[in-house]
Amino acid sequence: MDIKRIGSRPSVKGPTEYFTGTVRIDPLNEAPSPARVVAARVTFEPGARTAWHTHPFGQTLVVTDGCGRVQRAGGPIEEIRPGDVVWIAPGEKHWHGAAPSTAMTHIAIQENLDGKAVDWMEYVTDEQYQG
Repeated sequence: MDIKRIGSRPSVKGPTEYFTGTVRIDPLNEAPSPARVVAARVTFEPGARTAWHTHPFGQTLVVTDGCGRVQRAGGPIEEIRPGDVVWIAPGEKHWHGAAPSTAMTHIAIQENLDGKAVDWMEYVTDEQYQG
């Protein structure tokens, strides 16, 4: 058993290579091998969002605060709110982030494949974000 105490893992800024706007990532868990689960609490300021990306084993998002958006390639932009749970299938190209005028926090849960949990792609343009 391993207990990670609150405040024992520092917050990090979402890297500008993968995020538009102000994003804070608070690591929650990275299970040791052979387990593959990785989890983080991610806070997006209004208008902030991920770049397009995929996950080899899919991703679960649990919205905890605010109002956000999520979209899969070719699909409509969906609004997400606290209590919503979003499942993104393995290899499904998507993005997620805050609404234009409201911050959003979610817990992101995914699994590593050979030490990698995400494949990053191009930025979501302002036009794509606005729908």
